[in-house]
Amino acid sequence: VHFVESGGGLVQPGGSLTLSCTVSGNFFSILTMGWYRQAPGQERELVATMTRSNRRSYKDSVKGRFRISRDNANNSVYLQMDSLQSEDTAVYYCYAQIDYEVGYDDSWGQGTQVTVSS
Repeated sequence: VHFVESGGGLVQPGGSLTLSCTVSGNFFSILTMGWYRQAPGQERELVATMTRSNRRSYKDSVKGRFRISRDNANNSVYLQMDSLQSEDTAVYYCYAQIDYEVGYDDSWGQGTQVTVSS
C-alpha cells in the first residue's frame, strides 16, 4: 500500500491549510479513512475519520474548525483545517483501513508536518 500525502507547511495562527492523501495498491477497497497527528513528546491521536458511507467523527478540539472529506473513486481523503492554532502543530498522518477481502489492515502514511506559528 502506497500513500501520497501533501499540503502540510507553515501557517500563521488563524490561517488555513488543506491536507490531501491518496492511497494506492493491491486491495479490494478502503473502509474508514482519516487523519491522526502526533506532536513532539506526545502520543499519536485521532483527528478525524470518515467511513465509506460518509459518517464523520472529529476530535473535540477541532470540531467546527476542521472538515474531512473523501473521494472513494480515487481512494483519497482530505482535511480542510481552518482557524489553526499553535496547539495544532504536529505531524499529520493519513490513515486508511484497508479491506483485502480476506481481512482488514490499518495503515498510515509517512506523515506531513503542520506548523502553526507567527
